[in-house]
Amino acid sequence: MRIYWEDTDAGGIVFYANYLKFFERARTEWLRHLGVEQQALREQTGGMFVVSDTQLRYHRPARLDNLLWVTARVTEPGKASLTIEQRALLPQTGAEPALLCEGSIRIGWVNATTLRPERIPARVLEALAAGNQ
Repeated sequence: MRIYWEDTDAGGIVFYANYLKFFERARTEWLRHLGVEQQALREQTGGMFVVSDTQLRYHRPARLDNLLWVTARVTEPGKASLTIEQRALLPQTGAEPALLCEGSIRIGWVNATTLRPERIPARVLEALAAGNQ
């Protein structure tokens, strides 16, 4: 994910709240890679994921034009919610990537009309389990 002007503050550093946007995009693309397209899933099942909790820790700043790697991995699978560990990393030539931000994002599955919790569809849980290996 490339850092653009719109992602930074007056000092040229990524505005802290934008990491949540980066993590959201990475989760969406990760799910898509696993064969779970959220809009199609909502149309087919009537359900959707919603974020219920976030915890972030900032380590180092990202800056304009940096190219970041953003990861996603399920750490606490459940029947109606999941906790996903995410990291924003800055690749470095000849060295380990630098950890910029890490977070724990809890998402729940709800009925898209009533917003009441429901069980995550089995095929989604199977895809997540396969993608977590």
